[in-house]
Amino acid sequence: MWGALLAVATGCNSNVPETASVELTAIQLRLTIVRMATDPFLQRFNLTLNVQGGGCRSSTELFPDTGYAGRRNVYWAARGRVYVVGQYDARVIDPHNCQAVLTEFRHLDRDVIFLGSFDQDQEQHWKYVSALQRPEVPFEKR
Repeated sequence: MWGALLAVATGCNSNVPETASVELTAIQLRLTIVRMATDPFLQRFNLTLNVQGGGCRSSTELFPDTGYAGRRNVYWAARGRVYVVGQYDARVIDPHNCQAVLTEFRHLDRDVIFLGSFDQDQEQHWKYVSALQRPEVPFEKR
């Protein structure tokens, strides 16, 4: 009985928000993505992007993780802009006003520098993984 209870307890998603952040010191910008479970058993999460910079801040809801699609790659683009790109959505962040604008993939510059990813680790904890720790992982075409 205790084994079954332990199996159920470890398989449950917590309703406590998980936060992962990265400090982009070169452009004085801090990105944080908060992941909140929406289902106690399935891999379903709401994601909120918080941007904080030199005197500005913003918050925006990202496309939810509806089953292992929560990873967000972070890129440095032209004119100091930052891209936060997911499987189904892309945001362009202007570091001067901290606004994260939803944009179409076809409007993104191709000449960018991969900085890292917001992703879950092997224990399914939400974290930021820098490009020094892991190379860019492309998104699967579906």
